[in-house]
Amino acid sequence: MGTGRLEAFSDGVFAVAITLLVLDLHVDADSPRGLATQLAGEWPSFAAYALSFFVIGVIWVNHHAVLALAAHIDRSFMFQNLVLLLWVATIPFTTATLAAYLRSGDADTRVAVLLYGLSNEGMGVSFTLMLAHLVRRGLLKHPVGAREARQGIARFGLGTVLYPLAVVIGVFSPVAMLIFYAAVNGFYVLEQTPILPGQSPPSGGIPEETDRSVSPVPVPAAPAAVLRPSRRSDPS
Repeated sequence: MGTGRLEAFSDGVFAVAITLLVLDLHVDADSPRGLATQLAGEWPSFAAYALSFFVIGVIWVNHHAVLALAAHIDRSFMFQNLVLLLWVATIPFTTATLAAYLRSGDADTRVAVLLYGLSNEGMGVSFTLMLAHLVRRGLLKHPVGAREARQGIARFGLGTVLYPLAVVIGVFSPVAMLIFYAAVNGFYVLEQTPILPGQSPPSGGIPEETDRSVSPVPVPAAPAAVLRPSRRSDPS
């Protein structure tokens, strides 16, 4: 089956999730504190919003890139995609929770850090399993060798190792955790797909399938000249 409906549904979930993030940003017009003071006091919300906005944005970009590798998908892949969306849909909640408890420095902060890390780890594992499914079930447009497949999946799934490390950092310093998450997100901003060496386009920059679709335009042969016997003048 094709990827059109799956991509459309997923894009809708990404759009809703990334929009919900902004609902946690607010000020109180009736507060005795000035606007600038309120904005400065809300820095955890702004920091968490900016981080999670780009997290979801990069997920969306790489989701498109992963599906671009697929010649077609199967039913199992669709359910794996649903699991990915389940974790993405939790990011607005865990972002708001993290922002609310970021400065308290008590057990609640550690729970908020754990919740945010759980969202990211669940997303990372789901994403990696989706790519592995495409490779191992032969759903790629251009199949690759076993070694290339292992390298590509390991590189794409690096976040599944780094997200738990971010939680450990967050237990001791939530601010340092935010910086670490931003660095991991920066890694995924880079082109991780084509993540498989065999998926790279030719050196000319034209994808192989596009190159094959261009056929030379036949040039009609010039009409043969009509030779007429020349008449010689009669010497007589």
